[in-house]
Amino acid sequence: MPGNGNGDGTDPSTPRKELGAFLRSRRERRTPAEMGLPGSPRRRTPGLRRGEVAALAGISESWYAWLEQGRVRTSEQVLRAVARALRLDEAETAHVLSFVEDTAPEEPAPGWVSRNLLSLVEAMTPNPAVVIDPHWDLLAWNAGYAALLTDPARLAPKQRNLLWLVFRWPPSRRLLAQWEPEARSLLGQFRAHAARHPDDRRYAEIAGELMADPDAARWYAERAIADFQPAVRHFRHPTAGDLRLRYVKLAAVDEPGHHFLAYLPDDASTGAGLRTLTGQT
Repeated sequence: MPGNGNGDGTDPSTPRKELGAFLRSRRERRTPAEMGLPGSPRRRTPGLRRGEVAALAGISESWYAWLEQGRVRTSEQVLRAVARALRLDEAETAHVLSFVEDTAPEEPAPGWVSRNLLSLVEAMTPNPAVVIDPHWDLLAWNAGYAALLTDPARLAPKQRNLLWLVFRWPPSRRLLAQWEPEARSLLGQFRAHAARHPDDRRYAEIAGELMADPDAARWYAERAIADFQPAVRHFRHPTAGDLRLRYVKLAAVDEPGHHFLAYLPDDASTGAGLRTLTGQT
């Protein structure tokens, strides 16, 4: 990831170092009082000591230190113990476990969308639908998606990305009624994926573009991560008015790495609004 290792949250350059940096960030957010440990006026750094985390996790202090330094390969069992010791939430625990090293190479996502998936996207109109790749790049979309947000065909190819639309396309902050929590969640999902692919140029390119946004830069440095949660999203559209859309995400089994996203109306007025947007009334 871009960065110089000086605390901006965009560095470490290997998955092991990224895992170590993440664990350290969570260790520093915990207090002895939270964990039922005695405090000490001699503490010079925030949070827990490495030895305290190691004791809570049932591993040696030196092994935990090596883990934070990105020097060791470890097991799911150890990472689960550390996650429990640090009282990580479900999303944070899943993020930590994603660093369990697999010897099988990851299959790259295809750069094309099949005719079947394209037909499905088109058939969803007037409901917005899109296909994204692992970088959240937009590969295919329908008229409903173009009308709800903006037509990706009008954007530069490298701007056809969901992260770019949320953080770098100015109308998104007015269009999304709950912009901040939704933007935080999306960035957290992106960070969790990007952290496991430090040599992927596209992740680095997107992250570098996002750093131009003060909110994205601040949240990225916090190493906040998230996982996808189905939800109802509230849009304030300049033409169609208030729209409440259920956000559905499906994996394309025959196209590894591709996901199909659909926005389904949560009420009758939203359905009518989508038909108006696509000229189907």
